[in-house]
Formats: sequence, structure tokens, C-alpha cells
Amino acid sequence: MPFPKKNLNANETIALDMHPHWWYFAEPALTLIGAIILAAVVLGETDGDTQKSLGWVMLIVLVGTAIWLVIRYCKWLTTNFVITSNRLIFRQGLIAKSGIEIPLERVNNVNFHQRIFERIIGAGDLLIESAGQDGRQRFTDVRHPDKVQNLIHSEMEANQTRMYGGGSGATPLPPPIDVASQLEKLEGMLHRGSLSQDEFDAQKRKLLGT
Repeated sequence: MPFPKKNLNANETIALDMHPHWWYFAEPALTLIGAIILAAVVLGETDGDTQKSLGWVMLIVLVGTAIWLVIRYCKWLTTNFVITSNRLIFRQGLIAKSGIEIPLERVNNVNFHQRIFERIIGAGDLLIESAGQDGRQRFTDVRHPDKVQNLIHSEMEANQTRMYGGGSGATPLPPPIDVASQLEKLEGMLHRGSLSQDEFDAQKRKLLGT
């Protein structure tokens, strides 16, 4: 299910719209396969009333794991990680919905993490730090997180050029320093432990010119 274009702002375009990696299904799918194998072994090794009783138990287990897999599919279908020309958007939920939106100009840092197996299958986690006290967000089961990281940086540069370059073709001027915004970013980094108190005080004095 693609991200609704009606939710875009004026002149905003979508650079990436994707659902989680197929590894998102691993837990319920492997559980269902295990339940099928277990049912075959149990029913093959028993007979009579025991087989009948265990048959009902295994049927309940199979139906339960199948429902789990269907629910996970519905969640996958309604989960979108979107990169637009202005912001990052994460939406999920079929009935009750939740979401996160981060303007590109407020993104401080983008990191990704992949274990060995995740590198093989092309999955991983994306960690995005933005201005504000609650500015660290982790997104799991992201497809090719290294490429997504590069795309985010590319869109951030394009967004900054549009904001401060004027689109005239001339060399863009350095953006003016927004002291309030920079202080907010520094406070967020201080709360998250990225800066020590001494480093924060030094950067603050530098911004304020004191």
C-alpha cells in the first residue's frame, strides 16, 4: 500500500517509499513451519485417542501461527518508510495508526547497522538523530540501509540548496546561522549523551559570541 500523495505538502515529491524487508516475516513464518513439522511428527507417531487429542491441539497451534503470520502481513502492508524532498516519514497501522515525521533540515546524523547475516540478505537498522530531546529514532528491517543513508544525505543537500541557494543557478551562499535552532540541536545532543557538559558550554559560548 503506497504512501498517500494527498498527505504531501505543496511542491513536495517522494524520493523513496518502501515497506520493511521480507525478514520482517521471519519470526511468524519460521514458527508456522516449525508447527507444521511438529504436527506431522506428532501425528505420525501416535494413534487412537491420543492422536485425536493431539490433533486438535496441533490444529489450534497451526491456526494460531497462521493468524499471526496474516496479522504480520497486514502490518507490513501498512508500514511505510518514506523519504520526500522535505522530510522523513514513518507510518504504520491498519486501523489505529501512528507515525513519525522529521524535517530534513532538523536531521543531525544518520547511521546504519547490519549484522553479517543482514548484510547477506540486504537488511539492517537505521538510526536517525534529529534536533530535540527525543530526537533519536531507530528503524528496523530497513532494506539496504546503506543506500537509504546515502539517499537521505542527498535529499538533505538538495533541500538545503533549495532553502538557501534560491534556485538561481548561482553558487549558494552559506546558510545564516540560526542560533536558536543550533542551541536546540546542542541541547538534544547533550540530553542524549553525544556531548559532555563542558563541550556543550563551549559550543554555546561560541554561538552566542561570549
